[in-house]
Amino acid sequence: MFYANHGGLTMGLKKNFAFIATTAAIVLAGCSTNQEKPKAEAAAPATAEQPVSETATAAQTATEAAEPEGTKTIPLASGATLTWIKDNKGERLMPRDLFSDASDSLFASVNQPNGIPASVSTFLLKADSEYALFDAGLGSFGGETAMHLEQLGVPADSIKKIYITHMHVDHVAGLVTSMQDGNPQKVFKNAEIYLAKAEHDAWLNLPKNDLQKAVIELYKDKLHLFEFGETLPHNITALDAIGHTPGHTVFQIEGVLIIGDLMHGYALQKDHPEINSNYDMDKQKSAENRMKFLILAKQKGLTMAGMHLPEPAFVK
Repeated sequence: MFYANHGGLTMGLKKNFAFIATTAAIVLAGCSTNQEKPKAEAAAPATAEQPVSETATAAQTATEAAEPEGTKTIPLASGATLTWIKDNKGERLMPRDLFSDASDSLFASVNQPNGIPASVSTFLLKADSEYALFDAGLGSFGGETAMHLEQLGVPADSIKKIYITHMHVDHVAGLVTSMQDGNPQKVFKNAEIYLAKAEHDAWLNLPKNDLQKAVIELYKDKLHLFEFGETLPHNITALDAIGHTPGHTVFQIEGVLIIGDLMHGYALQKDHPEINSNYDMDKQKSAENRMKFLILAKQKGLTMAGMHLPEPAFVK
């Protein structure tokens, strides 16, 4: 991962918080200037339906008990399902030195001296009799998404679409076989890839981008570059969350926000969204978008599904 450290936030960010709060709701429509905007508005859920049932039925309880370890499935209002997949092995703790924006006293206040509980996660969508993934995980760098997909009875060749939040290694390495032999191959041979154009263009010019360039080349015939605000297949809305990377994307499907890497240390950042991780390339924009989406989720009663939220990576 690569980042540029722009130092601490200015006081202006905090003064802008009220402005962000008043404008957060309009993010549901995105900011596209193309003809897709009406679709994006239609995709935004204005209902009060809860994506996660407050009282599990007996059937739901039985289904959860039968789920493979390292996975958790929630139902969506449309009848689709979204499954958390644990990609990392063992326990994942984000260390103190990842959050250099935080004072020692602030970090100590979360009472996690050994590191903040987190995960490396991907999410499997089943909708319209089709399987899709959000991000592909660590792959040959220790990822377990492929193993869990097999346990769920979903082989790689059955994945039809993959939505990429951004192109850091722990999100796209799972798209290809090992880079070590110099001849990487597709893992998901039948998948269409959806990636923000801003993210695609930026990684072509960033350093140490061999993996990212290999992904782009291997999937070039099935690569779809989108603008923020567009409505994608499965009625998914692509929302501007730049900051962590130049094209970092939050995806909204019904009452769920797939937030990518908006937060690396949930226990700290949920109450202090002004605190960045050192992986955030543009700290100012990263903090602004973290604030914006936390406010949006609270105002609209949305569930957040995050690639580094603590297991099982759903919060509401």
